[in-house]
Amino acid sequence: MKKAIFAVLLTLLITVMAACGASGDNSKDKNAAGDSLWSSIQDKGVLTVGTEGTYEPFTFHDKKTDQLTGYDVEVMQEVAKRLNLKVEFKETQWDSMFAGLNSKRFDVVANQVGKKDREDQYDFSDSYTTSQAVVVTKADNNDIKSEGDVKGKKAAQSLTSNYNDLAKNAGAEIEGVEGMAQSFQLIQQGRVDLTFNDKLAVLNYLKTSGNKNLKVAFETGEPQTTHFAFRKGSGELVDKVNSALKDMKEDGTLAKIAKKWFGEDLSLIHI
Repeated sequence: MKKAIFAVLLTLLITVMAACGASGDNSKDKNAAGDSLWSSIQDKGVLTVGTEGTYEPFTFHDKKTDQLTGYDVEVMQEVAKRLNLKVEFKETQWDSMFAGLNSKRFDVVANQVGKKDREDQYDFSDSYTTSQAVVVTKADNNDIKSEGDVKGKKAAQSLTSNYNDLAKNAGAEIEGVEGMAQSFQLIQQGRVDLTFNDKLAVLNYLKTSGNKNLKVAFETGEPQTTHFAFRKGSGELVDKVNSALKDMKEDGTLAKIAKKWFGEDLSLIHI
């Protein structure tokens, strides 16, 4: 009887040790994959970055030169420069952005990405911008002045955006769109009532476009930080990018880029 009990206990012990070993191996595999990714990028000398190219003032094309520019673009260019890498941007619609990252079409996403509800699936850099959500309506709309007025109204939102969650939580009926420009178009056409979007992007658009048909109805939600997004297990690449961001914060480069685009330092990095 004692021998039988001993045999059972021994079997259980071996099983537990094997499971622990497997867990350790998985952790080692993830670390090795992250190190391998960084080594591969170093060998190529190129960091491949997913970005929209249509989200002014963060990532868009200059009307005169047609060159890709914007706050996120400049920050990522400076990061790559400090890592002794060239940067190659691959323009992708927002709703396809994470599919592109998952399929290894690019190494990182630079597109004002919030990490809420995504941390289990992706790695993130330290934050490099802090902003807040606003609600945009037609200029002559006097019915929507606060979040309580949103319930039952139609909101144009990118379905994979954090702003879509804000709209749904406020009780809006959602009309899916590809980006901010389409949201504004639908509002002006009277097909929807509003859109939730980033305050900085909206103010920049209203300032540069001279569009008098739209207005900011109100600010809402908690201030949000934005981050560069990576595939889970990107390891050393994330560490290198964070190191570059930290240096840019400390030497004033990040603040300089932010002031160029927004007139103030938005680069609240957690060091």
